[in-house]
Formats: sequence, structure tokens, C-alpha cells
Amino acid sequence: MVFETKNKISPNINDYNIDSIRDDFPALSLECNGYPLSFLDSGASAQKPSKVLERMDHAYRNEYANVHRGAYTLSQQATDNYENARKTVADFMNAKSSDEIIFTRNVTSAINLVAHSYGRNFLKAGDEVVISHMEHHANIVPWQLLRDAVGIELKIAPIDDAGNFLLDDFEKILGPKTKLVAITHVSNVLGTIVPIKKIVQLAKTVDAKVLIDGCQGIVHEGVDVQSLDADFYAFTGHKLYGPSGIGVLWGKLDLLNAMPPYEGGGDMIEIVTFEKSTFRDAPARFEAGTPPIIEAVGLAAAIDYITSIGVNNIATHENHMLEYATSCLAEIDGLRIIGNADKKIGIISFELDDIHPHDISTIIDSKGVAVRAGHHCAQPLMERYGVPATTRASFGMYTSEGDIDQLADALKYAKGIFG
Repeated sequence: MVFETKNKISPNINDYNIDSIRDDFPALSLECNGYPLSFLDSGASAQKPSKVLERMDHAYRNEYANVHRGAYTLSQQATDNYENARKTVADFMNAKSSDEIIFTRNVTSAINLVAHSYGRNFLKAGDEVVISHMEHHANIVPWQLLRDAVGIELKIAPIDDAGNFLLDDFEKILGPKTKLVAITHVSNVLGTIVPIKKIVQLAKTVDAKVLIDGCQGIVHEGVDVQSLDADFYAFTGHKLYGPSGIGVLWGKLDLLNAMPPYEGGGDMIEIVTFEKSTFRDAPARFEAGTPPIIEAVGLAAAIDYITSIGVNNIATHENHMLEYATSCLAEIDGLRIIGNADKKIGIISFELDDIHPHDISTIIDSKGVAVRAGHHCAQPLMERYGVPATTRASFGMYTSEGDIDQLADALKYAKGIFG
């Protein structure tokens, strides 16, 4: 079954061959319930290009051994692959050194590392950590645990009804007790692009450290950590067209080396006796045990693939998809988009009449459309908008106008079912 593109908005993209890009992603050729798969859940986890899958398969078949410990050829090759992946990530973020790149399981793991290692050792009772109303639970709960453990205070930076981050209100929150600002780069619910560079500049006026949750951000915008001048930036592989099971924490090297290890075990130590242990410098001190060897290789392959297409080209395409989708959904009576910030990425959360988001998701799945329904691990934000949940469509580099048309048609079908 083929869905024709309505072409309501003409793209202004040079040399961006969407058909060729879609061919690079095997999952996009699947059918779902007799319909072509319209995958609109990239904000939760993106599909993987063949180059990533093939690179990981090759590494497992031909290059696999444990790293850092073996003097034999295969182990040395695996170690080179793993450390070269670290350099690929460092170059992608314009880090000063690959030693500033810590491989974690995901962003949740990275934020918990900072909350535990930095927070428990450098923050004390009465110190303030500032987060925003848009945060994912992964950037709320670790700070609540820290609050309960050491007595810090949490301050919440507000947003307006459109989902814009209120810089003036944020600046008023800052003060001599502000020691850390932990803020999202992009809202996973609203798609709001947060002005992180200005936030960093304001935080520095009170000597606060800054952690950026880049889970949604680095996927859609270029990130230069030297220019940004935050202290920590975290992102995850599976949203960046790479494998699950690997995330990245970038941190300024002097800060990382001042922080104690988060976990203890092999490969992060210098000397172990029964009386005491001493630890290696970053990144090793934060990578206890066997690391995600092949996942790192896959992440590097994903970054190479993205770089070959061009981060700016991808952003231009996704902006077009956002404009096109917003135009299409505006034509559906009873549909309300939640979050219309001045600057957004390709994420649209919405309500449709009084139909529960889970019902919407189930019904349009019968038409081959994959979206997310629920509170999106952002329950305080749901409360801010007075809704228990939303339906969320999120776009990627491979999203086509045909995907959007299929979504709009499926939503009209769902609306018809409920009369």
C-alpha cells in the first residue's frame, strides 16, 4: 500500500536524497499490519543504518577480544577500535582530548555518575541545584536522591505556555548558593531547543557548574563543547542512530580527575592491595570492568554516517518535516499541539479530542504508524500542562512527507472511530 506525498510545503534542501537515505535503514522497508511502516518514534530510539549494523557484525565476527588487557594481536586491534571510537566521539563534539570522553550505558547512567561522584563530594547541605520544568526523569530523580542524601535544594526554572525557556526567570533563580545547573538541551516532549549557551554564561556568573542533558540535542544540532563551555555534556548512542547500551559523558578533564570513581572494579585501577587501591586518571577511572566494546564501534560508525550526510543538512531536512507535519496536523479538527516554542526540533506532542493517547497509538498502529504515548518520563511537565499523557510523533533524518501523510490519515481514521 502506497501513501502519496501531498507536497503542501516544498523543501529547500540541496543534495539531500531522502529516498537514498531511507534505503540505508533496513527497518524502514518493513510492513506493519499490512501497511508500510511509518516510524515516528525516533525520539525514543532511532533506527540503525546498514553501515552501523555491518560494522558491528564485522567487529563481532573478525575483531572481537577484550580490550586493554591483552598483549596479543586481536586484543590490541580491539583496543585500537575502542579507543579510536573515543576519538571519533571527541572530534564530533570538539572536545580538547579524547580523555574527556567517558563511555557509559546511556544518559541516565552518565547523569547518575555526575550526581554521585561530583554531587556527593563537592556539594553540601543548603547548596542549590537548578533544573527546569522540562526535564526527563533521568535529570530529576538523581538530584532528588542527592537531596535526600546530603541536603541540597532543588530549584525549578520555569517555561511559558508555549514551552519557551524563560531566561529572565532563570537568571533570578541564580545566586550564591547555586552550585550546579543541570538542564536539558532539547525537551523530549515539547521539542523546545533550550538556549544552553546563554544558560552556561549566566551560570558562570555565580560560579556554578553546568551539566547538559544532550539526549535529544546532539541528534539534531551540532555541539561544540569547547565553545559551549559547560562542564558536562551527556548523550546516548541509540538516539544517534547507533546501538543501545552505550552513552557518553563528556567532562572537563581537570574536573573529571578531581572526581572519585563512581564504580570500582577492574581496569580503572593503578594498584590494588588489601589495604587500599589507587585509581587511574579519566577516562579509565569511570569505566570499571569490561566496557561496551562493540557498542563503541557501532557508535563511531553512526557518527561517521551522520557526518557523511552532514549535521546541518539533517537539521534542515528535519525542520522541513516539522513544518510540514505542523501544517498537516493543524487541519485535523480537535487536535491540539502541546508546545509551540519559538525554536523547536522535530517533535510534536498532541491531544486529539478526548481520545486517550494510548488508544490513539494503538489505533494508528493498525495503519502502520509507530508513535509514542504516555508521559514520556516527564510527569512534572505533564502536570504543568494539565494532561496525564500525550501522543508524541518524533522525526529523524529518514522521516519523509509520506510518513507524515500516513500519520495524518491514521489520526483522521482514529477520530472517526470515536465519532
